[in-house]
Amino acid sequence: MGDIHFSLLVPESYDVTRPVSLFVTLPAEPGLYYQGAGANLQVEEFAFTAQGYDPNMIIVAPQPNDWTQTSANQIVELTEYLLLAYDIDPERVYLEGYSYGGETLSLVMDTKPQLYRAALHLASQWDGDVEALATARVPLRISLGDNDEFYSVEAAQRVVDELRALYEAQGLGEEEIDRLVVLDVKPASYFWDPDEQHGGGSPRMARDPEVLGWLFAQ
Repeated sequence: MGDIHFSLLVPESYDVTRPVSLFVTLPAEPGLYYQGAGANLQVEEFAFTAQGYDPNMIIVAPQPNDWTQTSANQIVELTEYLLLAYDIDPERVYLEGYSYGGETLSLVMDTKPQLYRAALHLASQWDGDVEALATARVPLRISLGDNDEFYSVEAAQRVVDELRALYEAQGLGEEEIDRLVVLDVKPASYFWDPDEQHGGGSPRMARDPEVLGWLFAQ
């Protein structure tokens, strides 16, 4: 499988007698390991703003070598390792990915979604299938700008429609489906610079309690 590098925050308050939550934040560009150790933490804020929701939470920021299935497999293995190494509540494991990180997130959700309580897919596209996600019934929120420079609302809508159809086939009601899949399209006014929705969306969403806060409320 190869090595995967990561940054890990274990709070000083960590107590092996009290299970804690785990937040896994996946890197966008330029956050891969070959781009520099800790490069992801220099360009993204999610690992930092997440601390405001739960100061006792363990946070891991992986730096794989690419955004392929190999990296998704490594992230699954890293999550499983942390669940064994620390006293983590398996019902409170959260996953987030922005841009390329969201592409990796979609592959993780296609591989072993049941590891995670909820997933936050931001300004990205869905590279995996959705059947495993629908079977596991992991809540998913897709947030992106209405005029993102790289990813389209139409593609996101197709993923949502496919998931909703699978949930309907399972016999779930409208309210439960609405809880399990959320499409959140941000207007130009949401961004500090409406002409740079993609680049500016990362810090904006990292600081938005309606976006990141949704994840930890699941």
